[in-house]
Amino acid sequence: MGQVKVYGIKEHLNPIKAILSDVIQSCMVDGLKFPRDKKFHRFFPMDKEDFYFANGRTNAYTIIEISMFEGRTIEAKKQLISLLFERIESQLNIGPQDIEITIFETPKHNWGIRGLPGDELELNYKVNV
Repeated sequence: MGQVKVYGIKEHLNPIKAILSDVIQSCMVDGLKFPRDKKFHRFFPMDKEDFYFANGRTNAYTIIEISMFEGRTIEAKKQLISLLFERIESQLNIGPQDIEITIFETPKHNWGIRGLPGDELELNYKVNV
């Protein structure tokens, strides 16, 4: 299971949401072996006056937060991060200085999905990759 939150300045984020969502999903599939149909993305377009960030970033600055079941290897998570930087730059022309990624992992039993704790779900994909 994975859920993605994306934050950015609305004038920049809104026009690219659909493509960025597809790029993120392709990285989740290739990097973490997620099923293609398990896409849970939420976008938070923000007014510029509500989104503060350090010098050296542009209006394309984007924060990506990924919440998922724990269990992936360090190598798999690093692969995901690498794919995100690479594909976002190549497909959306947003450089690595304007992307920040955070992965939050929690035990399956801390999730509630389809009426069950996450550790009682039958998944059609592997978490330990």
